[in-house]
Amino acid sequence: MSSPITSPIVLVPARMASTRLPGKPLADIGGQPMIVQVWRRAMEADVGPVVVAADSVEIIEVIRAAGGQAVLTGDHHQSGSDRIFEAINLIDPDGRHDAIINIQGDLPVLEADTVRACKNLLSDSAVDIATVAALITRPEEKTDPNVVKVVGSPLSANRLRALYFTRATAPYGEGPLYHHIGLYAYRRAALERFVALPPSTLEQREKLEQLRALEAGMRIDVGLVAAVPLGVDTPHDLERARTLLRTK
Repeated sequence: MSSPITSPIVLVPARMASTRLPGKPLADIGGQPMIVQVWRRAMEADVGPVVVAADSVEIIEVIRAAGGQAVLTGDHHQSGSDRIFEAINLIDPDGRHDAIINIQGDLPVLEADTVRACKNLLSDSAVDIATVAALITRPEEKTDPNVVKVVGSPLSANRLRALYFTRATAPYGEGPLYHHIGLYAYRRAALERFVALPPSTLEQREKLEQLRALEAGMRIDVGLVAAVPLGVDTPHDLERARTLLRTK
């Protein structure tokens, strides 16, 4: 069993390369670059210091201009987890922070309660990695392979122990389906173990990195939250985010 966490940190990986929306961290939303809006949402959650892990000087500059902290990481990383692992070792080589909350850099309307729900699952010393999900309410999402589903054993009304993640419609039969949200909280030792593992068989088949952890016997618990935050991947998503922030 792991010890209770005492010093979490929030890391926000951000990279300029994007096939569908080039340079999206700097896209304007409400008069601020998107990455600044995400940094603000992370600060509002108030779960620990927030550092943006970026692959370009341009991102570093806008975060620092807004009063935030940022660290420059390599441009070779294949995933956000690899980028945050480099970042935590750059900014905290002595290991003071024992948990890392990984917030994607394209979630400008993320709710603070969603971040807290994820982080709070690590209060259970048996949990290696925490994440969140929301009930699927739109019928078309149940069969959409772009909507990742989590299959888990209920531990309480708002918590699952993850058994599998899939792009298929699962589990079979009557009952709720849950949309996985790509927000993670790692124990530091769990992150170190995870990034050292080779890509797993199911991970490569489903194209879902979190399956690597499950195949290695790591425990992932899932907090159930009210809604899926908008992720900005396309120009249409960007316009939706602008509208949502105008109405806040």
